[in-house]
Amino acid sequence: MNKQSPTKSKYLSNTTHQIILILLMILTVMITLFLWEGRQGFSMSDEGFLWYGTQRVLAGEVPFRDFDSYDIGRYYWSAALMQLSGDNGVITLRIAAVIFQTIAFCIIFLVLIRNFKKRSLAFWMLAMISLVAWMVHPHKLFDVSLPMILIASLSFLIEQPSRYRYFLTGLIIGLVAVFGRNHGLYGVIGSISVMLYLLRQRENTPNLVTAFSFWFLGVLTGYLPMLIFLAVVPGFATAFWDIIRPVVLLEAKSTNIPLPVPWPWRVPFIKLPIIEILRSITIGFAFISLLLFGIAGIVWLIRQRLHKNPVSPVLAAAILVALPYAHYAFSRADLSHLARSISPVLIGIFAILTNQSKKIAWSGIVLLCSVSLFIMLPFHPGWYCCSNNQCIPMKVGGDNLKIPLRTAQHLIILNKLEKQFIPADRTFICAPFCPSAYAVIGRKSPMWDIYATGPRSKAFQEAEIQRIKAANPSLAIIDNSPLDGRDELRFSNTHPIIDQYIRDNFKRLNGVAQNPVVYINKQE
Repeated sequence: MNKQSPTKSKYLSNTTHQIILILLMILTVMITLFLWEGRQGFSMSDEGFLWYGTQRVLAGEVPFRDFDSYDIGRYYWSAALMQLSGDNGVITLRIAAVIFQTIAFCIIFLVLIRNFKKRSLAFWMLAMISLVAWMVHPHKLFDVSLPMILIASLSFLIEQPSRYRYFLTGLIIGLVAVFGRNHGLYGVIGSISVMLYLLRQRENTPNLVTAFSFWFLGVLTGYLPMLIFLAVVPGFATAFWDIIRPVVLLEAKSTNIPLPVPWPWRVPFIKLPIIEILRSITIGFAFISLLLFGIAGIVWLIRQRLHKNPVSPVLAAAILVALPYAHYAFSRADLSHLARSISPVLIGIFAILTNQSKKIAWSGIVLLCSVSLFIMLPFHPGWYCCSNNQCIPMKVGGDNLKIPLRTAQHLIILNKLEKQFIPADRTFICAPFCPSAYAVIGRKSPMWDIYATGPRSKAFQEAEIQRIKAANPSLAIIDNSPLDGRDELRFSNTHPIIDQYIRDNFKRLNGVAQNPVVYINKQE
């Protein structure tokens, strides 16, 4: 009978003890963060895009086919929790996102401590805070969490490539794509990079054809929920193709409405206070770090490969997905997209610091945590609402929140209009920036394009008008403000046919709101 040596038994006991403490730390951080800001802040735009869609899924509708949406995974994940809790409010939606975030944290930190056992719990606590600092929007927690899952899976593959691990990596990438097709694409790019990186690096590992075959089988298995939808849900495949066709056929000019990159040398030094100048400069260098880490990291990996020097699997995985996520950040170069793309750089820095001396490691993690908080803390709803009386208590749907004054004013007007002009059996139009309006009142949008910010073709607008006619809305609320200050992105310019239809068939209500403009159906 084989017995474990006392040393090995003690090592396993210490590792298990550390894992349990790490998991408890993650739960503590997530619960504390949610208690602090789970009921703070509210977005009439992006948060409503997810919230309204989840409500419609509960009502039996299908993303893509029945309304513009993200990928299906996040809707059915959130709808499942709403179904279990019997509540379709925004707090339940946020809890669903936090649960997903917590799972991603557990996965990536278990991989980190598995590869770097010598660092203390305090070090990992600062690392967690550094990552959490960038998780500023509750409805975007899926997007911030998915890169961590990708890095963990690719790290697991690099550590010991085998048929099983290739299949498992593909499986995870397929599942990730169900939650976000752009993340799935980045995972595919990262996987191909890993296959090339591992090529002939070790003996007794699968060759490239075998590796790709098992990986591809895993991708198909993980993507099975979407494939089933494409095969059996009427109208879903056509709607999905209409969305991805511009990208597949290279007809789309950009994945997002672009913004100029906030390079540090472009900061308007004269117009800003010193603290904002420092923050803007730091944000500019954060954008630079995305490119620097990805490009320099790949050059370094190639050099290490040529010299046959060992490289941490976590660091290699982070480097190989950094540039795809840099593409996402630069596609719309604002702080929100930076926050969703920075995790490969942060995790790579964690991996680098863990192999340094104690003094360097601690100096580095304290600096990284401080910079992350300096950039992001003012944008956290908990911080924003606790400073300078920027938020007021208000019921949103069925939940009590503290929300920004401007958002509260919009909701007050919306509630007033509902009582006066939207009967219980009727719906309304609210465009282009406010899908949350439908979720708050609990009405179905008469338009498929619930977040109508980009230009649409004549055929698309005519189809939308037919939907509007069929729904017979009693009210239209149109915000014709220029998105990003660009006149061509006003609703009247991106959707001119729909805008003219509303002007022709609805009567303007004066004295209700200056902006947005409110119209009532002339047929009333």
